[in-house]
Amino acid sequence: MIEKIKEKFLKSYFALILAVLTAYAILKFNKFMDIYEIFILIGSTITFSWMAKVWPNFRDLFTSILLFSFISIFLYQGSLEQIELNFVLKYFLASQSAIMWMTALYPLSLTIYWIHLFTKQDFYGNLATRITWIATMIGFVGLLVRWYESYLIGIDVGHIPVSNLYEVFVLFCLITSLLYLHYEEKLKEKKLGAFVLIIITAAVGFILWYTFEKGADQIQPLVPALQSYWMKIHVPANFIGYGAFSIAAMISVAYLLKEKNILVKYLPELNILDEMTYKSISIGFIFFTIATILGAIWAAEAWGGYWSWDPKETWALIVWLNYAAWLHLRLIKGLRGSLLAWWSLAGLAVTTFAFLGVNLFLSGLHSYGEL
Repeated sequence: MIEKIKEKFLKSYFALILAVLTAYAILKFNKFMDIYEIFILIGSTITFSWMAKVWPNFRDLFTSILLFSFISIFLYQGSLEQIELNFVLKYFLASQSAIMWMTALYPLSLTIYWIHLFTKQDFYGNLATRITWIATMIGFVGLLVRWYESYLIGIDVGHIPVSNLYEVFVLFCLITSLLYLHYEEKLKEKKLGAFVLIIITAAVGFILWYTFEKGADQIQPLVPALQSYWMKIHVPANFIGYGAFSIAAMISVAYLLKEKNILVKYLPELNILDEMTYKSISIGFIFFTIATILGAIWAAEAWGGYWSWDPKETWALIVWLNYAAWLHLRLIKGLRGSLLAWWSLAGLAVTTFAFLGVNLFLSGLHSYGEL
């Protein structure tokens, strides 16, 4: 009884705190926001409050992110020079420090997930999960603090950190891990972390290369086409889609191994893997569809037309058609099994090219994301 009262209080308390912070932001910074950005802020508050209500661990994550972000902002004292002067900022809570901690913790979590897969000891599974939660929390702190740092550089430079390949790769890691943690908790199944964390660790490898070889961690002003409120909703929706598609592909790897009698005694049943693949692709398809529609509206505002057959737009359409066909075969034709698993893997290759390959090998209106 006491626990139920406590949980109800925490849910109401969290929503109230978010509402107060939102009201404060609107009252203090409304001169820097247009009506669309105010609606985005209010919509985000409602969404996060709902997520916290249905998923208590998300509430704890969000609270931790806000706490450490506010500590970091306080330590800055309005000056980027504090990074070199303050020990906590320099090694933990400056944006790049936090993101580097994230890049260290995800591979560590992957290693422990594989130990758990073979030993089946709860200690290792719980440890891997906790490290993944910590990595996700510190990564989000890094992005939020990077947002603040961009405004310390200059009001005209300040922007939400989802504007280039470096930032969106960080976002990809965080969204993918958050989606996976939701599945893990809902299904009470930790074995698949050994597969899902592979794709996150691969993204971490790119972040490290991109940082040390290209200096991509430096904050740059936005190009004119990105100076829009649409970026705040189009890009996150896109990466929920990318993250869900990636999870589906890695679960498909587990499915194919199980079907070939590899790691049979370590993996969940085939029907569970098949259902998880379907749910991941369904969620990814919904959000990717929303992102594509929003992108078309944004394109009309920025370039004067909803569709221009730009390489990025064309490959986004290919990705959408690929997963639309996958869902059609499963839902309408009732197809199951290895064919859809292989298709899911092929879908990851198509999605990766749309996400990264277009920036490497093709040029167009989205060339601001190139290497």
